[in-house]
Amino acid sequence: MPRIQRWMLAFAGSGLILLLVTAAALQPDPAGYGTHRRLGLPPCTMVALYGIRCPACGMTTSWSCLMRGEWMRGVHANAGGFLMGLLAAAASPWLLASALRGRWWIGCPNEWLVLGTGLLLIVVTLGDWVVRIYR
Repeated sequence: MPRIQRWMLAFAGSGLILLLVTAAALQPDPAGYGTHRRLGLPPCTMVALYGIRCPACGMTTSWSCLMRGEWMRGVHANAGGFLMGLLAAAASPWLLASALRGRWWIGCPNEWLVLGTGLLLIVVTLGDWVVRIYR
């Protein structure tokens, strides 16, 4: 594996761990969304303008709940975000181990796995959003 690829894997794995640690440090908002405000970010524009949650509303809350072991609460906050958090928790050690070894640990991802995972995340996130709109 080329050195630049190893550095990129290490950077990606470390970045995911940083996101998971940040989520663990945040107290989930009781509303099920809005936890990102604790990071100094502005409120959701879609909520402010239209009064409905956007597809990403609740993702930070879902990661925070995931890291606290409150899985059902995390799924309820945003199912797509919760799934992304699970993938980040699984991918980070895999990426770091692959970077350290200089070859893929367990296996190299192929295009179909990456495409399928991306499509699954999109479908779950949008499906969750539609359910929240019509609930």
